[in-house]
Amino acid sequence: MVVQYPIVKQFTEQVTKRCSYAMFDRHGGVSRGVYGSLNVGEHVGDLVQAVQENRERVRANLDVAHILSARQVHDTGIYCLTEPLTGSREVDGFDALITDRPDVGLMIQQADCQAVLLFDPVRQVIAAVHCGWRGSVQGILPQVLQVMGANYATVPADVQAVISPSLGPCCAEFVNYRRELPPEFEQFMVRKNYFDFWRISRHQLINAGMSDERIESANMCTCCSDDYFSYRRATRLHNGLTGRNCSVIALK
Repeated sequence: MVVQYPIVKQFTEQVTKRCSYAMFDRHGGVSRGVYGSLNVGEHVGDLVQAVQENRERVRANLDVAHILSARQVHDTGIYCLTEPLTGSREVDGFDALITDRPDVGLMIQQADCQAVLLFDPVRQVIAAVHCGWRGSVQGILPQVLQVMGANYATVPADVQAVISPSLGPCCAEFVNYRRELPPEFEQFMVRKNYFDFWRISRHQLINAGMSDERIESANMCTCCSDDYFSYRRATRLHNGLTGRNCSVIALK
């Protein structure tokens, strides 16, 4: 994988001739106010024209023909793109995207949730997964690997993964964790009511057959950094109104 940060700093690098990905912060766009400035979320109250321009900037920076995104619903719907795209589009009701088609950027939108990007260099397949705490509870990551195996013959041990900037263990407080999270997650509690979801995702990927050394993590908390949109931070400051960061992966 080539880690590209057209608008933010690069933190790691793995090179291949066939795949690239980028994780964007909130800077470099045209949106204003609480959505300033690279908001890619179409359904958060921002101006449609501004979001379209921001998405176009993301597409151009990654140098792909089209962007495929999803209107995410914090569930486990998985969309496999098999047909050619003639333009950028958004599918409704999915939280994971998979394709083996080149020149298409699979885009995840997030504001504290993880984007987990997957690349199978053997079968030349990519996936982009929106993984919030509900997705972790429902096991969306192993389900995506299962679909990659069933539809594209992917072997999990071949897959590379990167976990985006997202809510860190410093800020992932769940006061109702006994009701919201399974008992298995308590081993990832770093202090009372606080959980390390970066480690939870790594644990789930490894249990699904991936190798630990093939999993990279940004280890960057979106709630702590003003460089990123954060729903938790926005809830404290202005009723939860905020934009969405994005992470994109593409086959060249």
